[in-house]
Amino acid sequence: MKAMNEIQTIHNQNEIQQTQNVNTELLHRFLNYIDASEKTVQTYTRALKQFFKYLYEHNITQPTRSDVLAFRDYLRDKGRKPTTIKSYIVSVRLFFQWTNQEGFYPNIADKIKGAKLDQAHKKDYLTTEQIKDVLNNIDISTVTGARDYAIISLMVTGGLRTIEVSRADMEDIRNVGDSPALYIQGKGREEKTEYVKLPLQVFKAIGRYREMLDKQYEILFASTSNNNKGKRLTTRSISGIVKKRLKEAGYTSDRLTAHSLRHTAGTLNLMNGGSLEETQQLLRHSNINTTMIYLHHLERSKNQSEKRIADALF
Repeated sequence: MKAMNEIQTIHNQNEIQQTQNVNTELLHRFLNYIDASEKTVQTYTRALKQFFKYLYEHNITQPTRSDVLAFRDYLRDKGRKPTTIKSYIVSVRLFFQWTNQEGFYPNIADKIKGAKLDQAHKKDYLTTEQIKDVLNNIDISTVTGARDYAIISLMVTGGLRTIEVSRADMEDIRNVGDSPALYIQGKGREEKTEYVKLPLQVFKAIGRYREMLDKQYEILFASTSNNNKGKRLTTRSISGIVKKRLKEAGYTSDRLTAHSLRHTAGTLNLMNGGSLEETQQLLRHSNINTTMIYLHHLERSKNQSEKRIADALF
């Protein structure tokens, strides 16, 4: 795992300069391998800096294929153009092809493609009844069950990313106007300046979980496993929790993930009268074009053209 240790030095040299001070030796060895033009070298350097920064922010030291796919989702959520996403993923793919060839690290990015804009919803969303089904299937009489219920309720009403759930602390819950809210630190943010409102049902679910703890931790959601009890949940752990609860309720599709809860929040808000601008604010999209994907997807689902044609013919 030599390459991953070198990768860590890339973003541990200086947190402020982490996207600029790329490990010279490792990068030069890779660039010498591809023997590319100056413009291509600049593209690969920019892409890999962003990827290394993503790993650092998510505390990932041994990346997997799922992490590369999550990085692609991250770029899309940031409103990056499809051409940019494609070039970044090509860079990451070629990098791991090289690490595998050199015997440093397996090729975890093999055949991963950059997402096209109209393919952004390959991760499905869940309907209102399906979400209710998942939540009702959780045994909230246990600490773990109460925690998982609170996490999923929070993610699906606030459109939270796993990193935002992982970083949440008890002190981040404050009142905004006449509603409790959770201040969150999104990806790439230095401070917790954004917030999501906590509906009463979600606020009570969090309170129920906290009352069941044998110790009041500063972190909002703590691990209940024997090895990590009381420690902060990682993004990977949160993804695993959501996937487990989906499967237990009978939703086993690979297209349903923790990120699907974010898609669900955006879609259900639009379906129930939320405006495009409100949905952008809810999901904290920097580019409204990203939010437009939800609207186009929803408009197509409401299109009754096929039914009208069938009614005319049969």
